[in-house]
Amino acid sequence: MSTKAKPSVFQGPRNFRLRLVLSTLSGKPIRIEKIRSDDLNPGLRDHEVSFLRLLETVTNGSRIEISYTGTTIVYYPGLITGGALSHDCPDNVSVGYFIEPMLYLAPFSKKKFQIKFKGTTGMKGYAGVEGIRWGLLPVMEKFGVREAALHTIKRGCPPNGGGEVHLVVDSLLSQPLTMHATETPKVSAIRGVAFCARVSPSMANRMIDAARAVLKETGCEVNITADVWRGENSGKSPGFGITLVAETKKGWRCFSEDVGGAGETPEDIGERVAYQLLEELEKARVVSRNQLNLALVYMVIGKEDLGRLRISKEQIDEEFIWTLRDIKEIFGTEVHLAPVEDDEAGDLIATVKGVGFTNTSKKIA
Repeated sequence: MSTKAKPSVFQGPRNFRLRLVLSTLSGKPIRIEKIRSDDLNPGLRDHEVSFLRLLETVTNGSRIEISYTGTTIVYYPGLITGGALSHDCPDNVSVGYFIEPMLYLAPFSKKKFQIKFKGTTGMKGYAGVEGIRWGLLPVMEKFGVREAALHTIKRGCPPNGGGEVHLVVDSLLSQPLTMHATETPKVSAIRGVAFCARVSPSMANRMIDAARAVLKETGCEVNITADVWRGENSGKSPGFGITLVAETKKGWRCFSEDVGGAGETPEDIGERVAYQLLEELEKARVVSRNQLNLALVYMVIGKEDLGRLRISKEQIDEEFIWTLRDIKEIFGTEVHLAPVEDDEAGDLIATVKGVGFTNTSKKIA
């Protein structure tokens, strides 16, 4: 990557990982300024520095410049190389914080991705392992990434973690498939898993019973299994959580998840996640809000053809708008939103013309 190219300039820590991922895919350098410059503790956090190290590991030729105060970084992307790697994640964030952005890069690398992540496998506010496995990998499959898996070797709950997760992506694509999803699929079944580690197995069953009590009104088949972890594979701290997934006959999935916090009972978690799933289903059309960024980026880097995706008005929030701005700034392409004719709910069709991205790393391989 030539360091003579003028970097695109962004401000603040918003969309930190996504901006770096878009920069890596496009090959264009970026500069991020004023990262928490007004905070008492300004600059990058430990987990953000750790993510930069991971990005440097999975690419070849990347160059990262960080200011003395940590409030400004300049990133010159290299080629995505992948390979068999290991990454130790800080315990203040979930391993999902690091796995999620790798899903954007893994199919377009020189070598197959085999990364071992060590740390906390589930935490409030971050993508959990089951959520990524059942919610995000199926979205990748729709774009042609059919050989991707996430294996939980050890469960690690906060605050001390001790978990281990392996991400394996064997599909190497030149370009993603073009997406045409303009109809809202119907839910055929609801599945899920309730896990517990270093606590009584009854905790998992209590979460399952609470979730089933809410979901039985849907009339769908509900199948939630218990995943009990004991011994050395159960991490360093006790914990429990649940992930629920609504499946459709067309293969799309919508999910919600959460883990137990201080003072929360298993019944609280099971009931809350079940209601979250129903709320997500009400807002979602083809993909849910937590899958939308991944789908949009894959559509943007597709062939020079028009891709279409149906979304609802409720999915257009501040985060969605910032994502579209970042895509336009880095790739120079816009997402066109048009209302669906004769639709009472006011749904929209997001139309994107692919930039004709080509996996140059695969060519070199």
